[in-house]
Amino acid sequence: MIRILLAEDVGMVRGALVALLNLEPDLDVVAEVAAGDAILGAALASRPDVAVIDVHLPRLDGISAAAQLREALPECRTVIITSLGNPGTLRRALTQKVTGFVLKDAPAGRLAEAVRQVAAGQRVFDNELALAALDDGESPLTDRETEVLRRAARGAEASEIADGLHLSVGTVRNYLTSAVTKLGARNRLDAVRIAEEAGWLL
Repeated sequence: MIRILLAEDVGMVRGALVALLNLEPDLDVVAEVAAGDAILGAALASRPDVAVIDVHLPRLDGISAAAQLREALPECRTVIITSLGNPGTLRRALTQKVTGFVLKDAPAGRLAEAVRQVAAGQRVFDNELALAALDDGESPLTDRETEVLRRAARGAEASEIADGLHLSVGTVRNYLTSAVTKLGARNRLDAVRIAEEAGWLL
């Protein structure tokens, strides 16, 4: 029997996934949580073989939670599920050693099969998304622009970024303006969104 932890914040979706997985004779959902920061505690208590984690969770995103889980419980394999597959998210998942990545619009039996495959030591990824991740272009940002934008993505103001990187506030603003221009973004928030979706703020 493969023991599963399921992390999904939408109650109806979580219930449907639990029911779907528990219909399989060799699968057993032993824990379910609705937030990313609840995954580690639930996993340590229930010791699942596989954690099925939605990428977008409140309080801690699914990929960050998967990274925590890998550190604390390396024997637990992880499958990320998402309704919006983009190459950047897949690349980020790969850097955190996630073992599976399944789109929510895949056929119903695909998730159960993915759980079995990762439990058996295989890695499972959507083929088209994997190809897109490989084909996606390189970041146009310099290392410094990337670091400034990464800190801005965490909510840091220009003055905080300047202090942290030992730069002047004006220089930080110049880097942000340059990043916005290079990415063809409308503003700083749009630049963060574009860079995150492309996987350039890992």
